[in-house]
Amino acid sequence: MSLAIADRPGRIDADVTSRLRDCLARGNEGHGLSREEALFLFRHAELGELMASASALRDRVKGRVITYSRKVFIPLTHLCRDYCGYCTFRTDPVAGSAAYMTPDEVLAVAEAGKRAGCKESLFSLGDQPEKIFPQAREALARLGFTHTLDYLAAMTELVLEKTGLLPHANPGLMNGEDLARLRQSNISVGLMLESISPRLRHKGAAHWRAPDKAPALRLRTIEEAGRQNMAFTTGILIGIGENEEERVDSLLAIRRLHERYGHIQEVLVQPFRAKTGTRMAGGAEPGLDDLQRTIAIARLILGDMNVQSPPNLVAEDYPELLAAGINDWGGISPVTQDFINPEAAWPQIAKLDERTGASGFVLRERLAIYPEFARDNRFVDNRLAAPLNAQRGADFYAKESLPC
Repeated sequence: MSLAIADRPGRIDADVTSRLRDCLARGNEGHGLSREEALFLFRHAELGELMASASALRDRVKGRVITYSRKVFIPLTHLCRDYCGYCTFRTDPVAGSAAYMTPDEVLAVAEAGKRAGCKESLFSLGDQPEKIFPQAREALARLGFTHTLDYLAAMTELVLEKTGLLPHANPGLMNGEDLARLRQSNISVGLMLESISPRLRHKGAAHWRAPDKAPALRLRTIEEAGRQNMAFTTGILIGIGENEEERVDSLLAIRRLHERYGHIQEVLVQPFRAKTGTRMAGGAEPGLDDLQRTIAIARLILGDMNVQSPPNLVAEDYPELLAAGINDWGGISPVTQDFINPEAAWPQIAKLDERTGASGFVLRERLAIYPEFARDNRFVDNRLAAPLNAQRGADFYAKESLPC
């Protein structure tokens, strides 16, 4: 035991190899890695072996079906009180520009989506802009509302009633009252954890001047959704200044909440993409290998949970993500752009089908609520049962749509 590491490289290599084998075997059991096991694999496992282990686990717990949701993207407002270092979605008020979409505009986009075979209406918006912008308060007052989240609830109710599209809202932080209201018209809701790291809120970091990115507040929203039995989407954003420990800790925090409430239907592993005009425009983007390694670790930590990574953020390389252990492509729109990443076009659904099939998988369309959650009445409000039944097939996947 007194020998220096440099004096016994053969033994060290053997010890590392043995531990790698044990950690991979533990991950393949599907019960989830410990923090120590995950970090060891993150730092020492060969990428091909790590992905093979994650893929084998995915195949065992999810089969060879890869899902996606055909959605229409409704950006209710771009105003936001957070100033994240990488975001081009958010804006400050601009004279002559509407602060919020009107009900007629919301319906027009939703109806275009319905005509294109969409079944999900994804509402994205900035976080509580009325708290800092008088222009947002004035615009809401003209619409008959005081709070953005109240207007959101009214618009998701309108779309559900008029089009039958199943709403999924990503509005930022929500309290128990907000979630209870949204539960009546949203088949699922979402909030990206992004990172559990408080360092990212320090001056100049990714979440500086972003009060709603406090990890404790985001975890509180996710937990409250669990208390209310709401099917929930969350995930991590990699490459924004976090380290390996913080990626693993973020995934473990998500897993702990799911173990307690069973409500997290989907976990994204999303790569940072540098955007012109942001503080992080010159930031280094995570490469494909880094993304694959993180996805594989996520699969081995999360076991049989649904793991997603957006195909449009890796351009033509997106089939390479299948080998890392994902089982879902997320929402794909044949109608609207990705307003969060406007530079990254969605793949055509027909092409997505072709390339997924060429990789040895079957592409299936799901709804904004995953089949296993749609089957469980705990996660479906009584008001949503009829529109859900109108959109689903007998196996709780989406009814077949025409290819796009």
